[in-house]
Amino acid sequence: MVRRIALAPVLALVASGLAAVVPAHAADSQDRRATSNIANTSWSTGADWRSGVLQGVRVKAGALVPRKPRTGKLGGRGYQVGTWTSPWAAPGFGLTQLIPTWEAVTEGDSVVKVQVRGQAADGTVSSWDSMAEWSLDNPSLPRRSLGSQTDDLARVSVDTWQATTTPLTQWQVRVRLYRNPTTRPVVRLDRIGAMASALVARGSAPTSTPGPGAGVVLDVPTFSQMTHSGHYPQWGGGGEAWCSPTSTAMVLAYYGLQPGPFPDIAAGHADAQVDHTARLVFDHAYDGTGNWAFNTAYASTLTTGDAYVTRLPDLRAAEDYIVAGVPLVASVAFGRNQLTGAPISASNGHLMVIVGFEADGDVVVNDPAGAGNTAVRRVYDRDEFEDIWINASGGVVYVINR
Repeated sequence: MVRRIALAPVLALVASGLAAVVPAHAADSQDRRATSNIANTSWSTGADWRSGVLQGVRVKAGALVPRKPRTGKLGGRGYQVGTWTSPWAAPGFGLTQLIPTWEAVTEGDSVVKVQVRGQAADGTVSSWDSMAEWSLDNPSLPRRSLGSQTDDLARVSVDTWQATTTPLTQWQVRVRLYRNPTTRPVVRLDRIGAMASALVARGSAPTSTPGPGAGVVLDVPTFSQMTHSGHYPQWGGGGEAWCSPTSTAMVLAYYGLQPGPFPDIAAGHADAQVDHTARLVFDHAYDGTGNWAFNTAYASTLTTGDAYVTRLPDLRAAEDYIVAGVPLVASVAFGRNQLTGAPISASNGHLMVIVGFEADGDVVVNDPAGAGNTAVRRVYDRDEFEDIWINASGGVVYVINR
């Protein structure tokens, strides 16, 4: 059965790895500066897979693996390929954006390709648009996003599929598993899903009221991206551009994951897990490390829980995760004088980790833009932070659950 989460306590949702469509307290949040309809849908069990169309794949131990795959090509090279197509998912509102995420194993020369399509209210169905050709570490076919593909009802913007003409009422995902026909490496899909949303501008509104997270701060290690300035500029410009992988590395370190060693990183680099994370989330087409889905896909290879991207309506919703012991990587953007005490004056796109809240509700973060590890932990005004998060990305977070 498809996993669609509606009104439910986040403490229970953390165990299943999905966020609520609207948290139980959402009545407090409906007048935020920008709110959204949010629906997470995910497939990850044998019953889920059998609800879709299987071609050249089978269910094994709750995951999808190749079975009598056909011959196909990818990047001009021959592969064996199996395909799974989901049922149609209806979020219950007209979606304007879709962000797919996945959890997969890709050993050796293997690749997972993710495609989506949608349907408008009048029944018009879009073409299949390719979101990603993803592998953990395949030098034969490096991971990449797949360009804009603006041809009918939607377009691709790196990690986000955006409706272009009208909101869409349903969507589907199609996943193809590719493996080298000679070596036949392991390629496996453990979960596929997406967050559908429709952002609605609401104008000025009051700040969310602090809740049970007030006074709770998680002991998340602090890593500075600036410590890595000049490191490996071929991976998205070097450490000064690595806010996303640095944030992901901090959350993984909080769970005691990714301890090393890191033979792919030059000896003597402090916090080498940051460099290592940057390499393994780097999008070779986008030429950056900020692809949201690539960060959670990498994290999922190390966790036993789920890792995915969703939106939250406000910081009150984030508090429920903090109380459950789950830090959140938040996507923000801000101009000069919009975030008091920030180590950088402005950014058109930045990620940091929400690690807790002061007793008065102000947000405690690990901001990787701090000049060194000791300058990463910051306290930001609740109203200012909510503005630059909700207005910039619609409340996007990475949820990485051990």
